[in-house]
Amino acid sequence: MAEATILVTGASGFVGPHVVAALAGAGWRPRLALRRPVPVPAGVETVLTGDLAGPIDWSAALQGVDHVVHMAGLAHAGPGLDEALYRRINTEATLELARAAAAAGIRRFVHLSSIKALSGAFDGPPLSEEAPPAPADPYGRSKLAAEQGLAGLDLDWVNLRPVLVYGPGVKANMAALLRLARLPLPLPFGGLQAPRSLLAVENLADAIRFALSPACPARQSYVVSDPEPISVAGLLTALRAGLGRGPGLLPVPEGWLGLAARLAGREETFRKLAGSLVARPERLLRAGWRPPAETRAALARLAASARAG
Repeated sequence: MAEATILVTGASGFVGPHVVAALAGAGWRPRLALRRPVPVPAGVETVLTGDLAGPIDWSAALQGVDHVVHMAGLAHAGPGLDEALYRRINTEATLELARAAAAAGIRRFVHLSSIKALSGAFDGPPLSEEAPPAPADPYGRSKLAAEQGLAGLDLDWVNLRPVLVYGPGVKANMAALLRLARLPLPLPFGGLQAPRSLLAVENLADAIRFALSPACPARQSYVVSDPEPISVAGLLTALRAGLGRGPGLLPVPEGWLGLAARLAGREETFRKLAGSLVARPERLLRAGWRPPAETRAALARLAASARAG
């Protein structure tokens, strides 16, 4: 493991710096595949490869590499994007890199997939890793197609399916909740107690480190999440604790909030917020993975870092 070189794609995004730091801290040498020059930590090797939307010659980037961590892709951007673009970037480009890795004798290929490859639900019973995948949108289908393509290659691959990731620099829905938590007002969300799985970015980085180790069985797909789900009320309480404040949550019944959301034309947004979506990392835990961050403490650190910034 020590001194092995790992080609990392997608390292310039929100998750990337945490992954690079975790790999370097474990004694590996990350080599970052970049579309264009960007600032990187001192001493980290880079190679320019171009955009995944077009063909890439991976031979130089893979020279002397032991493992690949493939995080680059087209993010889940909602409706409006052509499904062919998702397939090109998330499926075809992934498999082109994987085939080049197989030809180069790469020892392990870790693919950052998504929980959306397993299910498109945002409310319902807990998801099972044993259930047949049922993606519901172009993003999820493109990720599942990449997983299925990897299964046909002579390569030690690992698919990681993270749930919603949070941490410093997070955007979208979690950033909106953080803005709510920072408001100096009581919030009417004390009644939102449905459990939801989240994933601390440091836990994702550690799961990637673990997926590269011999302890993690290859040629399997794994849900990645914090082991214990948390409710919206619990999430906001943890964020406000990081801000040095009490919860300040009013126990307004969920039905009343749902009615207000319907009247405002925001019913689907409210369902995503209030629904229960639990996906536990059972396979990773059975393999021996022990996530380093506890959810409430990690959420409090997120809020504290946002306040400091």
